[in-house]
Amino acid sequence: MKILAVHNRYLWRGGEDASFEAEVAMLRMHGHLVEEYLEDNRRVESLGRLRTAARTVWSHETYRRVRDILRDGHHDLVYAQNTFPLVSPSLYYAARVAGVPVIQTLRNYRLMCLNGLLFRDGKICEECVGKAVPWPGIMHGCYRDSRAASAAVAAMLVTHRLLGTFRERVGAYVALTEFCRDKFIEGGLPAELISIKPNFVDPDPGASADPGQYALYVGRLSREKGLDTLLAAWARLGPGHPLKIVGDGPLAEEVARAAAGSPDVECLGPRTSAEVRELLQGAKFLVFPSRVFENFPRIIVEAFATGVPVIASRHGSMSLIVEDGATGLHFVPGDAADLGAKVAWAWAHAVEIDAMRHRAREEYLMHYTADASHRILDRIISSMATRSPSPVS
Repeated sequence: MKILAVHNRYLWRGGEDASFEAEVAMLRMHGHLVEEYLEDNRRVESLGRLRTAARTVWSHETYRRVRDILRDGHHDLVYAQNTFPLVSPSLYYAARVAGVPVIQTLRNYRLMCLNGLLFRDGKICEECVGKAVPWPGIMHGCYRDSRAASAAVAAMLVTHRLLGTFRERVGAYVALTEFCRDKFIEGGLPAELISIKPNFVDPDPGASADPGQYALYVGRLSREKGLDTLLAAWARLGPGHPLKIVGDGPLAEEVARAAAGSPDVECLGPRTSAEVRELLQGAKFLVFPSRVFENFPRIIVEAFATGVPVIASRHGSMSLIVEDGATGLHFVPGDAADLGAKVAWAWAHAVEIDAMRHRAREEYLMHYTADASHRILDRIISSMATRSPSPVS
């Protein structure tokens, strides 16, 4: 197949950018001809707020360029990852004009939440889910702490809900877990259009032969990611529980202070993907204390691929991805005492943790390889064949 892969890069590189690159590599590895259409949020500053807000609702540039690419290139499929804010839903109309079906991956909750996280003021928030107009998000300034910016995102959602864009112009949606699929159905997307295809890791890093010498955290250093819970849990533990923290963010100074005051906590700052893989090879377990409803964190799949179990917050997708007592442990979100207790248990039960390491590796081999991901995508594409659009003159 000839596929146009579409993605709006973020200002700061994150998991969605890495996932887009992984998807393109997977498609090419399986013999597809892939052309990329990319936007970059570094353009936002030069465009200015008003032009960016207008493009969020409808990008004439995207419409013209994608329409011409598809008409001239004889593509079979548009495979979209992030389209916010510069690609815009005009992508779907350009594909419709060219008669090319669209698969849209749902990597955040933007279609029902202005900040895309379902999270506000330090806790889960679902006030806008199912509302035709997401007015609570506007009132609270949920996007960039700005009512004006939030209103611009809301304008995009309301406009395209009224036009039926999300229901009628997308051939299939890909949710990353059953939990996410249920949320999007609750938010108004047609259930029959949403399939589940989790993240994957390729190439296979291989199982670690090391029983693990330390706990590892990898991610943004922020409260929504549970860094305050993580540090409070380690403050409760006695000596002999080394923790390595990888990442950057608004709590970087607080993490550095915690590391300076504890011989067990080491702050490593940002690291490359290769360095993270190497750190996973020596980890006893990964700690993932996020307070938000994560979609499908890539670092958890990377941990499983290495044979590293995960101690994760017991809510949202994480309660499904990590099987308590099998591929890791659950703790109550935001509860430092419970997290500390689970860490202490894991350190004291080497035999059980070793069994979890084997189970995590098996889970990766069964569900999270590039081949497994391609098989699922192939089924999704086949299911779209009967409802592929015809070109619009």
